[in-house]
Amino acid sequence: MNNWYQDQASGLRLMHQSDNKVQVIAVTGGKGGVGKTNITLNMALAMTALGKRVMVLDGDLGLANVDVLLGIRVNRNLSHVLRGECSLDEVLVEGPQGIKIVPATSGNQSMTELSPLEHVSLIRAFSEMKTPLDVLLVDTAAGISDMVLSFSRAAQEVMMVVCDEPTSITDAYALIKILSRDFGVYRFKIVANMVRSQREGQELFARLTKVTDRFLDANLELVACIPFDGNVRLAVRRQALVVSQYPQSPASVAIRALAARALTWPVPQQAGGHLQFFIEKLLSRPIVEQDVRSQ
Repeated sequence: MNNWYQDQASGLRLMHQSDNKVQVIAVTGGKGGVGKTNITLNMALAMTALGKRVMVLDGDLGLANVDVLLGIRVNRNLSHVLRGECSLDEVLVEGPQGIKIVPATSGNQSMTELSPLEHVSLIRAFSEMKTPLDVLLVDTAAGISDMVLSFSRAAQEVMMVVCDEPTSITDAYALIKILSRDFGVYRFKIVANMVRSQREGQELFARLTKVTDRFLDANLELVACIPFDGNVRLAVRRQALVVSQYPQSPASVAIRALAARALTWPVPQQAGGHLQFFIEKLLSRPIVEQDVRSQ
């Protein structure tokens, strides 16, 4: 069984080596404490198990927590990149199972107040990366800061994590409102997190769509209901990920299903109407591949 799994993973890696496209998913939520970072990291590990080369960008530039959750020591971070001291490739650290982590800073207020030009420079820097990858997961900060908006606009998919709290619904609505009304982002994948049942997750989604359908021009899709699971907290205490520590737990099963589903989301064949991560990689696909697919 293990040999079969390894063969499948190797085959997937080889299949994607000739494909320049990178799938970019911004994981956001409006409110803090809804489980964005946990879902992001566990999705990354689940995607890696499926043969994907995955990178996680810690998008909370002033209060980094990805490295803390994983117990990883970081020497350089995005602030060094913005100061021109090193490239993005040089700040990468390796997480579990080879996940690549782009670390942010902690306790640095200047990183939360970047200029529009610095936002653009940071997003464009990803196009110059030499590290090969298939998926970039952007774990955004909470709230509706300029950086959250920039990262969400630059991703191909915005995955909104909500939980069964009034403030979670209102904050998610506020973020969807700004992105759809002011920046032309109309498609949102919704994850109901820490729910007691599938029905509770669907009811949570219904409460959100009740207001978005009435007041906003936005398309929401419920893509996962992640059950409340005490094993998630136990894994966090160990600075580990639940999908590896407790692979058969309810949250792990649901997150693996979400990761597999996310990999089926189509990657655009051309850039959208605003700045995107890996814009050059999106536009410069090999001619041989295009010829094969057109036959």
